Amino acid sequence: MRKNEQSRAVATIGAMALLLGLAAGAVLAANNNAKDTDWAIPRTTYGHPDLQGVWENNNGTPLQRPAAWAGKERLTDEEFQELMAAVAEATDPGADALFGDQLVLAAIERTKATSYDPTTGNYNQFWIADRYFTKRTSLVVDPPDGLIPPFTESAKKRLCKRVKHLMEHPADSWLDRPIAERCISYGAPFIFPGYNGYHQIFQSEDHVVIHQEMIHDARVIRLDDESALDDDVRLWNGDSRGHWDGDTLVIETTNYSKKNDFMGSSEQLKITERFTLTDPETLEWEITVNDPGTWTQPWTASIPLKRTEDAIYEYACHEGNYGMEGMLAGARAEEAANKPKQLDPGVVFRYPGLTCDF
Repeated sequence: MRKNEQSRAVATIGAMALLLGLAAGAVLAANNNAKDTDWAIPRTTYGHPDLQGVWENNNGTPLQRPAAWAGKERLTDEEFQELMAAVAEATDPGADALFGDQLVLAAIERTKATSYDPTTGNYNQFWIADRYFTKRTSLVVDPPDGLIPPFTESAKKRLCKRVKHLMEHPADSWLDRPIAERCISYGAPFIFPGYNGYHQIFQSEDHVVIHQEMIHDARVIRLDDESALDDDVRLWNGDSRGHWDGDTLVIETTNYSKKNDFMGSSEQLKITERFTLTDPETLEWEITVNDPGTWTQPWTASIPLKRTEDAIYEYACHEGNYGMEGMLAGARAEEAANKPKQLDPGVVFRYPGLTCDF
């Protein structure tokens, strides 16, 4: 359990006000500290920038720019303070858990948002990591409008076919359930905040390892290795190769398996990541997604990762756990009771911008 999660646990027995006050003070202090003008990029013994350590992605900035902020790249000081007040209301510990862009949308609309799952709901905000914010209005920086480009027509057909199948066969077997739910992988790179948004970096002279806390995926990345896998060799999280571009670590990943997708991607997906230390506490993470089989043009997001002293903890979910047995048993019980099958709302949630004619 992390420090912020420990704070919540202690808060339930009467110390919430004190803990929240301390946390708020720490955040304000961090935001008000000026960058050290004498700071120099730390380096390994072999001369590369030293990126090692644990980095958190608890950034609450929405991936895509909300319609209310159209044409605006950054919030004013007044708008930012209004947003923080609205976020405080939306993240009441008893409120339903909000993921992705849901949090900011709920704050903007001043609504008491509920989970994307209208059946049983998610667990509540009590268990979600405290998110930090910048004045940026979207993580997407290209296209300049802050929006992910539209799906291609072929991608719409492919994804709508998948959604239709899952509407009609939500749990015929474990193979109908998403691989994240089966505890196999959340995909790489994992860019979403909420919980388990921590990444630990290890370096050697010719390798970099990025350990994603979510489902404990460890990406072992070879440096300056121009050899490539055959196109028919496909991996859950793709094949990653890296190199240094000055003081920036560049990682290019291809050969993704069709069994795992990145927000609806196809086997043509190529993701290019750039990691750059911008100050002692910030690692700028730029992700460019290029998939002509899915989106009408490439798009880029930029996420400021924050250094943390928190540890990476075991993600204890494992394939074949009793939760899957329970879901399949529940599906069989609904079939026996002749209940109509319903689309799992999480399916559409995974494909932002997708609309289907059924």
